[in-house]
Amino acid sequence: MKKLSLLLAFAASPAFAASGPFFSLRNTDFVVTLGFLVFIGALIYFKVPGILLGMLDKRAANIRAELEEARALRDEAQSILAGYERKSRDVQEQADQIVTAAKRDAVAAAEQVKAELKVSIARRLKAAEEQIASAEAAALRDVKDRAVSVAVAAAAEVLARQMSASDKAGLIDTAIGEVETRLH
Repeated sequence: MKKLSLLLAFAASPAFAASGPFFSLRNTDFVVTLGFLVFIGALIYFKVPGILLGMLDKRAANIRAELEEARALRDEAQSILAGYERKSRDVQEQADQIVTAAKRDAVAAAEQVKAELKVSIARRLKAAEEQIASAEAAALRDVKDRAVSVAVAAAAEVLARQMSASDKAGLIDTAIGEVETRLH
């Protein structure tokens, strides 16, 4: 490395482009070349190229470490992502199961409501039939009662026309006597 830097220092030297006596302190090209060589020598003496290479090696090591850390973080992120995707699938499966169970429960509830509705309708029909039968019986009783009262009224009227006043008084006395015997 040292030999290469010396070779480059001489090759890049402006001394080759100068004219006239080169080895004179009055020649600016010689002074610049001499200053350049002293500068390169000081760099080599203080091992600046080694320090620079060491710094570059450290930087490369830091970059490698950062890359390894980035790979590790990427792997960790991928495993976390896979875990979340697995959990997401599990949650989706559970949601599907819940929806299926809810649909099944809804169908069962609808069937139960239909059955209860059929029973309720049958009960109401029976109650309505019973009310109709009761109303028919009440209407028949009313008709019979009316017929009896009409018949009694007609009979009373017929008897009233056929009876005399003395017969009426006798019937009244007989009815009073009958009431007395029944009450006592």
